[in-house]
Amino acid sequence: MSHAFRFCPSCAAALEWIVAAEDGGDKSRLRCPQCAWTHWNNPTPVLAAVLECEDRDGRLLLARNAAWAGRNFGLITGFMEAGETPQEGIAREVLEETALRASQIALIGVYDFQRMNQLIVAYHVKARGEIVLSPELVEYRLFEPAEVKCWTAGTGFALADWQRTRGIEPQWIEWGRASA
Repeated sequence: MSHAFRFCPSCAAALEWIVAAEDGGDKSRLRCPQCAWTHWNNPTPVLAAVLECEDRDGRLLLARNAAWAGRNFGLITGFMEAGETPQEGIAREVLEETALRASQIALIGVYDFQRMNQLIVAYHVKARGEIVLSPELVEYRLFEPAEVKCWTAGTGFALADWQRTRGIEPQWIEWGRASA
């Protein structure tokens, strides 16, 4: 459970953990003892792209985030912003992170990533253009769809589902080992 909040954003009192019966069961929440403000700690929506490069023989682009240890490559992801649809958001993320322009966007599915308290909305995105990485990404690789290995959490399940729609049986790898 998130511990990001320590003080009430409404009245500045120290928040306290409380357990209360809510929505059919006991829930542990951070709540303000002064004004009853509650930190609900709901999952954050994250958008993910299985990014197919149309002008690179349909290969998939996976990238390595600057903050990641090791040589792991993953899907292009980002947070959905207020005022945009999920489809607009993933097109924006692909453009911001890779400079590629999305031409087709199709929903793969919705996945939980409880370790990060996120809800992942994954899309298959076909895109084209010159690849220019954002400062958040340090490297990318292009893969044939059948050679990509899926990690056993979050976006790895989305990638596996997409591979199955192409008649590819997913290969699995634990995050932290080289991912392709």
